[in-house]
Amino acid sequence: MRILESERRPHSPVEALSAKMGALYEDKGQQQVGEQELATKMLQIQSKRFYIDVKQNRRGRFMKVAEIGADGRRNQVFLALSTAAEFRDHLSLFSDFYANLVPRSGPPNPDTLPEDGKLKSETMVKDNRRYYLDLKENSRGRFLRVSQTIARGGPRCQIAIPAQGMIEFRDALQELLDEFGTDDGGYKGELPEGRHMRVENKNFYFDIGQNNRGIYMRISEVKTNFRTAITIPEKSWSRFRDIFADYVDKMKDGGEKGPSESNK
Repeated sequence: MRILESERRPHSPVEALSAKMGALYEDKGQQQVGEQELATKMLQIQSKRFYIDVKQNRRGRFMKVAEIGADGRRNQVFLALSTAAEFRDHLSLFSDFYANLVPRSGPPNPDTLPEDGKLKSETMVKDNRRYYLDLKENSRGRFLRVSQTIARGGPRCQIAIPAQGMIEFRDALQELLDEFGTDDGGYKGELPEGRHMRVENKNFYFDIGQNNRGIYMRISEVKTNFRTAITIPEKSWSRFRDIFADYVDKMKDGGEKGPSESNK
């Protein structure tokens, strides 16, 4: 791992706890066995510190952006490298828009602000993740809020970048993208076609898919007015197969025994 800035992360009790909470989130969505941290860049923008980590696991490369406030509170979002490149471009547009705003000479006038405080908004979509970019203004100033949501009720995460630091943030992203590129990596081959089987009055469908968390198999059970499905990550297929095969062998061995033998 290469550190791009000489200052390393502090380890106050509050930040240590925040880091643990962040690790829990990573375990749910990103962090995998064999994950590597390739580079880290630290930015100090007003009272906040931002850490931009480039990481890699067997599914590809991505960025983790962590915001640490003056009180030690930690927030973070995750970006595929291709999404980070799109975010970089949006930062340029937001910075141009911000530069053309009338400079504030004091607290904002509530009568002149939009009802929700938003001055400009954009959206990014990557697989099952959606990112909302909102340049906002409140009594503390102007800032860019970056919110990340995951489909089907996943956790919502967000960071807030002071508007004055958007250019610096964009340049930091650019430096990392110059070095690591915008290719997310991961599996590039052609995925197998889906398969189907029918058992009595039930249909079973086996479909292979891929998202930003990797390759998976979805097994759907379908019958009249009923449908359910399970999703198995590709890293678990071998274990799933071994357990299934073990049960098949045990049932086969039990069926081959005669009634008297099985009761011994």
